[in-house]
Amino acid sequence: MTFSHPWVLLLLAVPVLLGWSIVARRPGVVAPVDFSRARERPMLRALLGAFEVVPLLLLAVAVVLLAGPQTMQQPRRERSLTNIQICLDVSGSMGGRNHELAKKAIEEFTLAREGDAFGLTFFGVAQVRWLPLTKDLQAIRDALPFADPFNQPSHMGGTMIGAALRFCGRNMVAESGTGDRMIVLVSDGYSADLGDGVAEEIGEELRESGIVVYHVHIDESEVPAEVRDLVEVTGGEAFAATDASSLRAIFSHIDKMKPARLAPAGTVPLDEFGPFAAIALGLLGLNLVSLLGVRHSPW
Repeated sequence: MTFSHPWVLLLLAVPVLLGWSIVARRPGVVAPVDFSRARERPMLRALLGAFEVVPLLLLAVAVVLLAGPQTMQQPRRERSLTNIQICLDVSGSMGGRNHELAKKAIEEFTLAREGDAFGLTFFGVAQVRWLPLTKDLQAIRDALPFADPFNQPSHMGGTMIGAALRFCGRNMVAESGTGDRMIVLVSDGYSADLGDGVAEEIGEELRESGIVVYHVHIDESEVPAEVRDLVEVTGGEAFAATDASSLRAIFSHIDKMKPARLAPAGTVPLDEFGPFAAIALGLLGLNLVSLLGVRHSPW
């Protein structure tokens, strides 16, 4: 065992000196009876002396705790962070049933990925970074009702997937520190800004930034070829979904493809307060007993 502040242990001299003064003093009880001789009771005297030492032992334990006891241990769990940006289409075609399906699936996905960092971006023709990367996943779930397409301004009416992915990619690079980077694109439409090789170009930009893109296409039509090409360049996949069960299966598949990982960790010094806290509780109980029923008579 080591201590983070070993110099604090010098204060143990205080309870030691006070304890010695109790042990070394001559026994005796003042009684209001003249010229009488009390019977020697060595066991009682030892018991009373022991109870007098209890507060000093508590002081010693407090000093040890302030010194910061530590032992070499392996952390129980060290999760490798995954940074996930939800890029959610809020154009008019995503209204009604599509929005409800997407909202429910994203809520379940965040519940399955507690411990990761999520961000949330709404997009139509323009983009809104609604939430930066955060581990407060309840904030993501609480924000989803605001993504209802029926409540969006007019400039969010179209679908510009390329601009949205570039926007999310820049934010991801700026906000994420360590860990994997993932964008989950949720949309139901075709984007006019991905033609003439732009899709592959954006895919290369995201791949070079270490970002993998997964696309969830909420529609009965086929996934647009440009979007499929883009996500495949990054190492991701594109999926089509038409109902809650297929959406749930897609997000479950993404979760398995990018599972939460525990990073290997060696032994490190960790605080070891438990045993000393248990000792302190026991001493507090003994002190309470001494105050209630075992104490020196004042006369």
